[in-house]
Amino acid sequence: MGIIIGIDVGGSTTKIVGLNNNEVKSPIFIKATDPVTSLFGAFGKYIYDNGINLSDIEKVILTGVGSAYINQPLYGLPTSKTDEFLANGLGAQYNTHLKNLIAVSMGTGTSFVKVEGDDIRHIGGIGIGGGTLLGLARLMLKVHDIRQIEEIALKGNTKNIDLQIKDICNRNLPGLPMDATASYFGKADTNASQEDLAAGIVHLIIQSIGQAAILSSLNSSIKDFVLIGNLTLLPQCEQIFSVQENIYNVHFHIPKYAEYRTAIGAALSYAYTNK
Repeated sequence: MGIIIGIDVGGSTTKIVGLNNNEVKSPIFIKATDPVTSLFGAFGKYIYDNGINLSDIEKVILTGVGSAYINQPLYGLPTSKTDEFLANGLGAQYNTHLKNLIAVSMGTGTSFVKVEGDDIRHIGGIGIGGGTLLGLARLMLKVHDIRQIEEIALKGNTKNIDLQIKDICNRNLPGLPMDATASYFGKADTNASQEDLAAGIVHLIIQSIGQAAILSSLNSSIKDFVLIGNLTLLPQCEQIFSVQENIYNVHFHIPKYAEYRTAIGAALSYAYTNK
């Protein structure tokens, strides 16, 4: 069996991985001004950097919003498209040893895909994600780069921004610690520092995603959530999701290659759809 190439084509960013005997081979991503340029740039760089000949490739599978712009075989290779939600589910499940889970794809917004064995279904989503982070940072911080937002936020304190239960209640509430968030930005004022605002923005987005993920599982016995997408790279994820694990008795997983899992899932869909 040859190499299966999975490609996640975004609006301006393309992620590409190869699967050789079900092993991930050197994933990369490329940014460009449009999806077609991004795709061809990523593919050319990928095969060049890895010394792959076109004859080594058995199949190319595209997914993502930008794949709609591609209507011809890539470099004459057998090329097809797969549903992004299927790719999210397969990619999230890959090498986790979990049969049942919810894939939480933290992209521009956030989608939830329920995986129960071979049954993979999109169950909803929220319009909160990386797009929200960048938009609020542009408005409130005048910052455009996500790495800069991350650095500023690490210096801030959400206790100066968010209203906690202990700020409005003098006794414990059932199942909730006193430092649980009662209202995002409920304590913010006009004198808030840039660092605290950045911390508040990141906290609002990550915690909201976690809470929405937990709510998405209420009609099932699933307690495992696999986080994928670029937002998993934020260092604040580990601490925030750890708090939610303790409160709700669930497990959040950030697997290796989390940001490439949709591309991995696209490659895996070749075997999945040919069972």
